Amino acid sequence: MTRLKNDVLIRALLREPTPYTPIWLMRQAGRYLPEYNQTRARAGNFLALCKNPDFATEVTLQPIARYALDAAIVFSDILTIPDAMGLGLYFSAGEGPKFERPLRDEWAIRDLSAPDPDVHLRYVIDAVAQSRRALANSVPLIGFSGSPFTLACYMIEGQGRSDFATVKKMLYDRPDLLHRILAVNASAVTAYLNAQIQAGAQVIMIFDTWGGLLSHAAFQEFSLAYTQQILAGVARTHDGERIPRIVFTKGGGLWLESIADCGCDAAGLDWTIDIGSARSRVGSKIALQGNLDPAVLLSSPAAIKREAGAILERFGTGNGHVFNLGHGISQFTPPEHVAALVEAVHQLSAPYHSGG
Repeated sequence: MTRLKNDVLIRALLREPTPYTPIWLMRQAGRYLPEYNQTRARAGNFLALCKNPDFATEVTLQPIARYALDAAIVFSDILTIPDAMGLGLYFSAGEGPKFERPLRDEWAIRDLSAPDPDVHLRYVIDAVAQSRRALANSVPLIGFSGSPFTLACYMIEGQGRSDFATVKKMLYDRPDLLHRILAVNASAVTAYLNAQIQAGAQVIMIFDTWGGLLSHAAFQEFSLAYTQQILAGVARTHDGERIPRIVFTKGGGLWLESIADCGCDAAGLDWTIDIGSARSRVGSKIALQGNLDPAVLLSSPAAIKREAGAILERFGTGNGHVFNLGHGISQFTPPEHVAALVEAVHQLSAPYHSGG
């Protein structure tokens, strides 16, 4: 296997020495980039963009061509799995994703089955393979999935909600039905991530976007337990190389120690957590990814540099930090502000590292 020209992200996730803190951004390929909007217009709509491997590869590479980022992430959506289950994913202008057939009936939940990623999600697997080839080992490629609980939130509600009340009602009234959905989702995510690894993904990430809505006990039972099950079933190596695994639970700071014990190599932090305190809590057990408030990128380049420097200072010297946002980049971010952030992180982080 040809060595990566830039493997700083891989080394940081494995808590190995690096010459600087690597950086990539959640939603780094997206609506803030004019070239993305041009490709999306050619595709016709968001779903057509996701389901065309050529377009998806093009978009995956756009931020890598523009910025000195240390990783690419395959362009896709977390809701590809429930779409492949037959729930009928569609996007309403200004309203986000919706499902035509949300899971409300017991018979539909009992009939739910995990899709074969090599058949029903072939377009994603092809996009991973094409993106990996196009990157030509310049930087690592990240593959990803939504967590079983986060997927279930959309599958049951039929769309995004502020409180996901229907999901919580099922959790307390009929936990057996929710566990059934989560078990199928966990099986589907495991197969999906393994297929992405086989196709060339060099890092995998699980997005537990809505896990932070749960109570302490419910998070352990309905979210983290299934993430742990996935990580136990996902390949740890491929072609003789380690495949680092990142888990990101938005609003999950209360459970950082539990997340660190779930089998991941790194935990993503949202912007509400002090990264210095987080590091003291997990020690050398896992790496940490994060955690700039995405709104900082709407401010001035001077403010961006100051806030990035503050996070680097709070993490301190040594290994195991991947710089990222605390959530996805805003579509209103000026592209030149991302350039300022990447430059600041690379420049300011070097003194915190002994080399690599």
